[in-house]
Amino acid sequence: MQPKPRLFFWIYLVAFSPSLPAWGAETVVLDGSTGMLPLASALAKAYHQKFSDPQIELGKGLGTGARLGALADNKIQIVLASHGIKPEDVQKGNLRVIEVAKGAIVFAVNASVPMTDITEAQVCDVYSGKVRSWQSFGGPNVPIVVLTRPPAEVDPEVIRAKIGCFAQLKEVETAKVMARGGDMAAGLADTPNAIGMTSMTVVEQSAGRVKALTINGVAPTPENVKNGRYFLTRDFLFVTKGKPTVDVQKFLDFVLSSEGDRVILANGAVPLR
Repeated sequence: MQPKPRLFFWIYLVAFSPSLPAWGAETVVLDGSTGMLPLASALAKAYHQKFSDPQIELGKGLGTGARLGALADNKIQIVLASHGIKPEDVQKGNLRVIEVAKGAIVFAVNASVPMTDITEAQVCDVYSGKVRSWQSFGGPNVPIVVLTRPPAEVDPEVIRAKIGCFAQLKEVETAKVMARGGDMAAGLADTPNAIGMTSMTVVEQSAGRVKALTINGVAPTPENVKNGRYFLTRDFLFVTKGKPTVDVQKFLDFVLSSEGDRVILANGAVPLR
């Protein structure tokens, strides 16, 4: 019996159209730390340039508890995290934690700012409000626009832990709190005279609108991150529940491949292999 025309047409599409996902392919959803979304997005884009399935989708960010809950409920397949994954969470949830990369946390400025280096003491002077004009650093006599992140986020946590004068610092009352990593990226790119705390991934993806400052003369290069000379760093972790499905593993294999390493490096982070 000959197949009906419509059925034949559908079989043809499935068999010969590279844009359609394979039978049984799932959509792999990544969500979690907003600071990791730019790197995850770059990896997903590179993956889709090579493979048509599974489809990789990114959420808009989830807090620590919410992201683990979404993973447990199968609403997402990969958690993006830099911290907050406790040993008891791993054991209780049968989690698999995959170290993808390490990234530099940087004090970055809008491209309008002529400054290129900052010391730890100067950072504290800026964020405490002791210094309020770029003129104090040899720049124009214009106010410094201070951008910050919520105190429980990874970037300020690392900064408080590793820059002594920042530990008990009370931030200047005019500091603008950027709730999400994307808010900070947009704020730095669009606000003249701004300084903020962000990742090298944001700097690399800004098309020159944001630049990273060296700290005490040490640049946040991959070499300096690897050898520890640049000391403000965060981990980029992917977390799955139990053994990954075939489709999730396919994406993970790409992320952990030499091609994935090139994407990671091109986006300002450092592969761990």
